Amino acid sequence: MKRSYLFAYQLLTGLSDTSTGLLLIFAPELALRLMHVQVPTDALPYLSYIGAFVLSVGLACFYGAILTRRILFTQKLETVWLLTAITRGCVAAFVLANVLPGHLAPAWLTVAATDGLFSLFQAVGLWRGWLNDVAG
Repeated sequence: MKRSYLFAYQLLTGLSDTSTGLLLIFAPELALRLMHVQVPTDALPYLSYIGAFVLSVGLACFYGAILTRRILFTQKLETVWLLTAITRGCVAAFVLANVLPGHLAPAWLTVAATDGLFSLFQAVGLWRGWLNDVAG
């Protein structure tokens, strides 16, 4: 993996989660409409609360993008990747476990798929030492 690709990946994930988190916090109905998901109106305050966590993952990813511009960044970015992969993996598992029995609508599978793929990508990258290869 080249450093420019790593930077672009961090920007993509940062933009995705930061914008989603901000929308969930300040305009949860709009966020859900864009995701093609419906929830009861009384659930919106809880979704705004979840938005704070989504925002924190996005900001961590933006921090990862900043790290790619430094000379010695591998250890710090490995930590970002590990923690965001754990968070994304937990979200993917939770959503999938709630879609299958019908507690969440199938439209939520896009969240599970996105978080699951990002989590898997980062886990494989950590396992294979991609960040060390870029810094090398």
